[in-house]
Amino acid sequence: MSFIQNYPFVASVIVLLIDLLSWQLLPFKYRIYKVAARLVLFLAYSAVIVSAGMSPLDAAPWPEDGPRHLAAIALSILWWLLAARTLTGVLGILLTRRIGHSGRLLQEVMGAVIFLIAAVAAAGYVLQLPVQGLLATSGAMAIIVGLALQSTLSDVFSGIVLNTTKPYQVDDVVSIDGVEGKVVDIDWRATHLLTGTGSTAVVPNSVAAKAKIVNLSRPSDCFGISVTIMVSPNIRPRRVLDALERALQGSSALLPSPKPRAMVKEASPTTIEYSITGSIRSLDSKIDVRNLLFDLAYRHLEAAGIAWQSDISTDNSMSRARALLEDVKIFKSVNAEEKNHLAQNLVPHEYAADQVILEAGEVSDSLLVIATGVVSATVSDGNRFIEAGRMGPTEVMGEQSILADTPSNARFTALTSCVVYRLEKSVVRSAMEHQAEITRALKKLQAVRQHGSESLLLQRPTAVRKAGFLGWLKTR
Repeated sequence: MSFIQNYPFVASVIVLLIDLLSWQLLPFKYRIYKVAARLVLFLAYSAVIVSAGMSPLDAAPWPEDGPRHLAAIALSILWWLLAARTLTGVLGILLTRRIGHSGRLLQEVMGAVIFLIAAVAAAGYVLQLPVQGLLATSGAMAIIVGLALQSTLSDVFSGIVLNTTKPYQVDDVVSIDGVEGKVVDIDWRATHLLTGTGSTAVVPNSVAAKAKIVNLSRPSDCFGISVTIMVSPNIRPRRVLDALERALQGSSALLPSPKPRAMVKEASPTTIEYSITGSIRSLDSKIDVRNLLFDLAYRHLEAAGIAWQSDISTDNSMSRARALLEDVKIFKSVNAEEKNHLAQNLVPHEYAADQVILEAGEVSDSLLVIATGVVSATVSDGNRFIEAGRMGPTEVMGEQSILADTPSNARFTALTSCVVYRLEKSVVRSAMEHQAEITRALKKLQAVRQHGSESLLLQRPTAVRKAGFLGWLKTR
C-alpha cells in the first residue's frame, strides 16, 4: 500500500500492462478466464486509484500540480473506459451462454451503447463538462443522423431482432424471400448467404425480418424435399398418383417418417401439377435425391403408359415390351431388328406385393426385366436379410445365371404389384454371341452389385457383448 500511495501512477500503469498482456496471451478458447482476469484487474485498478486519493466520480484532486493533475484526469478517464470494456466482456459471456455465438451483433450494439455511456459519464464526472447541454446537442444531432441513416438503422435493429429470436444461425441453410443459401455471416447491415451456384447473396436485415423465412436445417436430422411434375389433365389423377407413389417407394434415400406423399397441387385447363414430397437425412444429398426422384417419376409414369403433358397411352403389350427394351441399358447397343426379335420373346408375369420374384441361391432360367412396380433387393448377412437397394422399371435381375449359371446372391421381392418380363436364357445368350456389348454390360452390372453387397455387409455393426456376471463367466 505504501508503494501505491508513493507511486500511484506507476502502480496504475503496471496493472494496465498486466491487463493488456493477460488479454493478449490467453487463447480465445479460454475466454471465460480472460474476462475473469480482466474483472479482477479492474477491481485492482480501482483499488489503486482510490488508494492514491483519486476518484473517477470527482475531478482530479491536484489542480495546482499541472502534470500530476493531467495524469490523474487520464487515469480517471481510463477507469471509465476499462469499466465499459469489463462490463462488455461480462455481458458477452452471459449472452453467449444464453443465445450462443449468433448474438454477436447484439453484443456489439450493447458494447457501443455502454462505451457511449462511459464517455458521457467521464465527461461529466472527470472533466466537469455541462453534460445537459452536451446531451441536448447530441440528441439533436442524433435526430438528424437518425433521419439520414433511417434505412441503415432499420437494418441494425432488424439484425438485433433476428439475433435474439434466432429464426436462423450461421451455417444454417435457409430460404429468405425466395433466395436460398447457407448463412455465412450476420453483420450490422445484412445477412450473407452462400448460394448453390457458389455466389454470395446479401439480404438486408430489414428485408429478412419482414420476409418469409424457410429454415431448411431445422430439425437437424430431417430435411424436406419436393419435386413438381406437370401432367396432362386428360389423364385420370388416380393413375398418376399411383405411379408417383411407386416412384416414392422406389427410393430408399427417403426417410420412412414423415411418410413420403404424392398429391395434386394445382389444376388448370392445360395441365395438372403434382407434387411428391419426402424427407432426407442430410442436405448434402438433396440434389442427388431430387434428380433420382425425377428419374423414378419418369420411369414409373412411362411404365404406366403416361407421358408428361400428354395423353399418349401404350396399351398394346407387345409395343410396350418393345418400348421397354429401348430403355434397358444392357441392350443399348442392340440394333432395332434384334430388339424386335427380343421383344417377341418377352413374356410378362404379374407379381403381387411381398411376393418373391427371385430367391437367393436360385439359378434363374431367364433374364428378368421390370416393367412396372418396385422391387427390393436384399442380401443375407448370415442371420437375416438386409436391403441393398430398390429397383424400378427398365432394371434387370438374374444376370449371374445368364453369365455363368451361378445362383443369385440376393433375394428380389416385389414391394408393390409388379409386371416383370422374362427373356429366356437361350435367347439372351444368342444375342450375346452377336453383340459383345451385352456381355460387357452384364459383367459390369454384376460387378457393381457385388461390390455394393460387400460394402453393405462390411458396414454391418458388430454385436456388443453384454457385460455382467454371465459375461464374466464366459471369459473365465
